[in-house]
Parts: sequence; structure tokens; C-alpha cells
Amino acid sequence: MDTPNARSESRLPAAGAVLFGAAMGCAGWTLTVWARAYCDAGYEAGGRFELNVLLPLAVAVEALLGLVAFAAGRGLAPRAPAPLRRALPVLFVVAATVLPAWWLFATRGTLDGYHGDSGLCPASNIPPPWPDWLPA
Repeated sequence: MDTPNARSESRLPAAGAVLFGAAMGCAGWTLTVWARAYCDAGYEAGGRFELNVLLPLAVAVEALLGLVAFAAGRGLAPRAPAPLRRALPVLFVVAATVLPAWWLFATRGTLDGYHGDSGLCPASNIPPPWPDWLPA
């Protein structure tokens, strides 16, 4: 029942969290494909099939993580000051979606010990353009 004093909650921030999560899933998958293609490690037919199976899974899982993180961030500070109440869900969504995307790249994109055929990468299969300050 709507009353004049009822606080209306917009669904737009939750939708944004889901879309950000899906975008991070795509970004993690894209980094994984880029690393494998650049180093030519795990990019044969079986490896490409694995990557094609990972795409919908990465997007769906990251979108769900974004929504759960948003709800958790909102639920932890219902009576906090307004800046904290707005910032906490955003921080949760960013942390909960960026870290799994990085993990996907680090574990599935850089196949350590897998012999790459391109000759452009070291034995760790971390592409040289990857920044040194970001671990992989």
C-alpha cells in the first residue's frame, strides 16, 4: 500500500549493479581470450570451446554477484549517514565483480606451463603488455 510517507526505492541502482557485473564478466572473459590468443597457449579448438562455454557462465555469475553484493551493501548500513549508505553498495559491487574477473584471467587466461606457440610470451603465458603492477 502506497502512503504519502512511504519511501520509494528505485530499482535503477540494482539494475546498474547487475549490468556492471555482466560487463565485468565480459571483461574477464575478453582478457582471458586475449591472453590465450596472444600467447597461443590453450587456443586450439578445445581451448576455444572452453572459452565459449565460459562466456555465458562468466556473465551470469558476475551479474548475480553484482546483485548480491549490492543487496549486501545496502543491508549493512540502513541507518548510516547518506554518503556511506550510497558508497557501501558501490564498493561491494566493484570488489565482488572485479576480483572474480581478475581471477578468471589469472587462472584460465594465463595457463602456466602450457607451451605457447607464438613465442611472444614467457613460460608463465602472461602477455608482456600486461602491466607488472597487476599480478596474474
